[in-house]
Amino acid sequence: MSSPDIFTGWLGLDEESAQGNLVWKSYIPKPFTPTDVDIAISHCGICGTDIHTLRSGWGRSDYPVCPGHEIVGTLTRIGSEVKRFRLGERVGVGAQSGSCLKPDCEECAAGMEQHCANLFTGTYNGKFPDGSKSYGGYAERIRLPAHFVVKIPDSLESKDAAPMLCGGITVFSPLKKNGAGPGKKVGIVGVGGLGHFGLLFAKALGCDKVVAISRTQAKRKDAQAMGADDFIATEEEGWAKKHSRSLDIIVSTVSGPNMPLQNYLQLLRTNGTFVQVGAPEDPMPAFSAFALIAKGCKISGSQIGSPLEIEEMLKFAAEKGVKPWIQERKMEDANQTIVDMEDGKARYRYVLVNEENEHARL
Repeated sequence: MSSPDIFTGWLGLDEESAQGNLVWKSYIPKPFTPTDVDIAISHCGICGTDIHTLRSGWGRSDYPVCPGHEIVGTLTRIGSEVKRFRLGERVGVGAQSGSCLKPDCEECAAGMEQHCANLFTGTYNGKFPDGSKSYGGYAERIRLPAHFVVKIPDSLESKDAAPMLCGGITVFSPLKKNGAGPGKKVGIVGVGGLGHFGLLFAKALGCDKVVAISRTQAKRKDAQAMGADDFIATEEEGWAKKHSRSLDIIVSTVSGPNMPLQNYLQLLRTNGTFVQVGAPEDPMPAFSAFALIAKGCKISGSQIGSPLEIEEMLKFAAEKGVKPWIQERKMEDANQTIVDMEDGKARYRYVLVNEENEHARL
């Protein structure tokens, strides 16, 4: 029997790792199978999920954890049953690296792998069917099933594509599914890593009006530069009444027990839709059922997107010239970047760069 492969990356060993205490260590990836690929990572975006997971905010994490699920790189190994890729091709990986993929699975058969009830393997802090762990993109390489790998359009820069693979698809998917486009007025709650993608995509989709909703006026100019036609600051008295019944779709990228959910719902027009994508560590606040009943409104949620949806988003971004607002950091500076992310300094996504892999092609 051959010895297992050894990969190297930043590992969180306990809840304190979210405070900038990742360690650069070796680990053993999943055993390579005929349906797998290996990727030399050039870029990896930092997502809020990374911090939640490192500190066990959504439940006890399976340490050690190598975070990172906004990954772009080049293929260095391809399993014998993988036919749609070639060595050296530039590809990406989002937040999911496994589902059951069974023909009788309602979700997988319909191209909704992200909602598979039988198996969801996160790109990190997850388990594959053989019991091996998934390790993410704060690393030199990654190994995963080719089904969850997507091609990157030639016109998209790797640094821009990386944060789209989770942050971008998290808002693009619900916008598309709920009909965002001409004839629709859309609000995006939160002008942050997710919210800035919401503004960019809503504008690129051709919505009649795009409204940024934030607690203060601090990000007004940025929001306008991203495409917002109007800006609502919820610290200002009477904001909900002033903008009542003005939006068809609201995508909320924020979460927390004190979010003014009742007031957000007041902004919806008749038959409007509120979509929650920000994932809270605490329960959402209560609200009156009449906020829905009186206008026939809906509350829904959305989770990332399928590989096909991600490829659709990347193609759309390439065609429309959508470019996220990013700040590049060296992979070796991951710890400080995690701390800066937690401190709210990102404007608006950090992307870690493996300089030795950045221009590598076979």
